Amino acid sequence: MTLGRGGDQLREASVRFEDVGRGPGDDDAFAGRPVAGASALSELLADRARLALLNEVTEGVGSTLDLEGTSAELARFLVPRFADLAGVEVLPPEAVPTGEALGAGPLRVRRTALEALPPLRHRADRVAPPGHWVRHRRGCPTARCLETGQPVDEPHPAGPPDWACEVTGTETGEATGPLLVLPLRARGRLIGALSLLRAPGAAPFADEAAALQAVADRAATSIDNARRFALAQDLTMELQRALLAEPGSPHANLELASRYLPCGTSAMVGGDWFETVRLSFGRTLLVVGDVMGHGVEAAVDMSSYRALLRYVAATDLPPHRILRQLDRLTSQGDATRPATCLLALVEPARRRCTFASAGHLPPVLISPDQPTRLLPVPTGPPLGTGLGGYTAEVHPLEPGQVLLLYTDGLVERRTEDIDVSLARLTRLGQRPRAASLDGLLDHVLGTVKPPVPDDDIAVLAARIHG
Repeated sequence: MTLGRGGDQLREASVRFEDVGRGPGDDDAFAGRPVAGASALSELLADRARLALLNEVTEGVGSTLDLEGTSAELARFLVPRFADLAGVEVLPPEAVPTGEALGAGPLRVRRTALEALPPLRHRADRVAPPGHWVRHRRGCPTARCLETGQPVDEPHPAGPPDWACEVTGTETGEATGPLLVLPLRARGRLIGALSLLRAPGAAPFADEAAALQAVADRAATSIDNARRFALAQDLTMELQRALLAEPGSPHANLELASRYLPCGTSAMVGGDWFETVRLSFGRTLLVVGDVMGHGVEAAVDMSSYRALLRYVAATDLPPHRILRQLDRLTSQGDATRPATCLLALVEPARRRCTFASAGHLPPVLISPDQPTRLLPVPTGPPLGTGLGGYTAEVHPLEPGQVLLLYTDGLVERRTEDIDVSLARLTRLGQRPRAASLDGLLDHVLGTVKPPVPDDDIAVLAARIHG
């Protein structure tokens, strides 16, 4: 077996055990004769070395569900152990084939990792960094690997310019080193390619290619898990954006502003939502809710709650009876997750607001001439539990005062008690009567929002016109 850069990792595969089986009492006539079973033992130890290498890959690659992070772990695992430069590229979702080869499909890939040692770092700096899309020309090593699903081993790369040719310096006349492009295959599908490059004059990959393909196959599962997670997260966020339309228009006697901030890539988006419903006699029903859990299911349940609330609110029931109807209807089946909800029926003519809460955080009242305060509202069980028990609470609401409804992502921090988090809202201070609601929400988010939110944030602000 010919060993190159990774020879130390696989050296046991070529060890000969000429003295295996001999003891102190062996006859000298057997000296120098090959021992039966030495070849089988050598193969056994070679398999053991490969398994140890694969176990190391399993432990070191795939510690997160971040696509670029997982790809970078693979690249760092291979550099400098097996190569001077390693690049990972993943096919876009629409190009992932049903088998282990791409065939005649598009050759556009997303570069997710690029790791290089100083001898080749200046060449890596000339190509697109991780996070960018790359289109390969047909006939180049990477294109051939993707089209056939087979490794491409070139001791001296040459051919049309592509990613590998750019890095090796084929176009500039620089000396080239051994190149190995391996397919990344997971669950019987080709998902991308792994490119390994050594400095000029280094030993070719030769027999190491089989072991490196096994490493690529093992790591590809982790990369595919991260790719699928990213796809599911993108799908959920797109679905929620489509379902969470702007709230309905209130009556002309009520000014309204809202914000929705997804928590980003740290977790799957949730089921936070808000809504306004115009009722008779100039009244407007304000709603903010939060479906328990995250992901596509939470986003779909959020849409169900929103549609059901519009239907029940049209019956012109008081807020606590609306919650009672919602709880009864949603608890009849097991398909909908529980949700917290806060209703605020604003009556500008009477200068008052009637609240009802289903396990939600209390509203905030921001006044131009008084300190900001939390309004006490009796809290019933979350919707979908079937327990009922909701009551209404009436508070005065004067023109110029701002009513703030929000979800827990605005205030909650894992390291502190919820009462401490809520007290932060009361330190917002007084606001001028003429201040815009959009400016107020910017101030609230900039003052109260956690630096790295753990959950989505939905905020709804309303003010009666004088």
